[in-house]
Amino acid sequence: MALLETGRQALQRGLALLPWTGIHRAASGRTGPRIAVIGNCQARGVARALTVLLPNARIELMPIGTLGRGRRSLKALADGLTDHDHVFTQPFLTGRFRDGGSAELVGMLPRARLFPAIVFPAFHPDMVYVGDFGAGAELALVPSPLHTYHSAIVLFGYLRGLSAQRIVRLFRQETFAALGYLDGWQLSADDLARSSRAVGVDLAPEILRWSRRGAFMHAINHPKLFVLADLAGRVARDAGLAPLDLAVDAYLVDDLLDDVIWPIYPPVAEVYGLAGSYAFKRRAVPGAAPSMLGVEGLVAESLALYDAMPRARLICHRTEHWSGAPEIRALFDAA
Repeated sequence: MALLETGRQALQRGLALLPWTGIHRAASGRTGPRIAVIGNCQARGVARALTVLLPNARIELMPIGTLGRGRRSLKALADGLTDHDHVFTQPFLTGRFRDGGSAELVGMLPRARLFPAIVFPAFHPDMVYVGDFGAGAELALVPSPLHTYHSAIVLFGYLRGLSAQRIVRLFRQETFAALGYLDGWQLSADDLARSSRAVGVDLAPEILRWSRRGAFMHAINHPKLFVLADLAGRVARDAGLAPLDLAVDAYLVDDLLDDVIWPIYPPVAEVYGLAGSYAFKRRAVPGAAPSMLGVEGLVAESLALYDAMPRARLICHRTEHWSGAPEIRALFDAA
């Protein structure tokens, strides 16, 4: 029985709407079309890829998290983009402006088009966010040893009162099979195809091509650079531009390697013919070697954080669903 959220549900809960700081502005000397890219952490990779694929274009990145700063309305944002030749935006909700969201922005700007946010849980089915998304603010997210990414198994084990040692024992094939972690591919692929079609960019062919390169995600909502480059090329072509035909990841470093990298658990990896591990990588510290956690470290640090905050903050759709499933409760209680 599959008990995972779909990628679309994750999106609705804010998984792919976290801010990314910094703006990549057009390189000096470029005289080609002026293009704004609006989006989440994925948009930075799309914008950087466009600077390679469209070598004369002037690219400006506008992180979703910064959109409301200094702009009182969506119309003000649109007015500031009228001098752009193209505007590529990921979906964003109406909560950032009183007068609308991305759909309304596209209606205001004839040369604007939507592009999808990529959420693909199959490689990392245990990864969840914790917090009250109803609050409508990123600050509602509960911190974890891995920024704001949590293990659903660790959280539910904590909520059931399990010791660290008992929670660690749950990281095994029998647990993953019972939780639906070993059969999430079709759900993830179908959901990404549906959500991409909803904004006019059918990614079904790309998903098949990406899968031939093995694991194409660093985390549930962090695609590898070649995925974002494919998306950038697709959006550019759909807009009538002529991107170069080349492998962007041969020219650019993948920025998302500096963020959290969630491992593909060995029993999950085996299903896909991949190498797996339990090595969790923290966000990079400039100048420092990568900092890693094993399962024992992740469990210990997570429980310490949970102990230090009100239980009412530990809100997670996945664990709420598991609480209503007797067979899942019994699985954890028997660990």
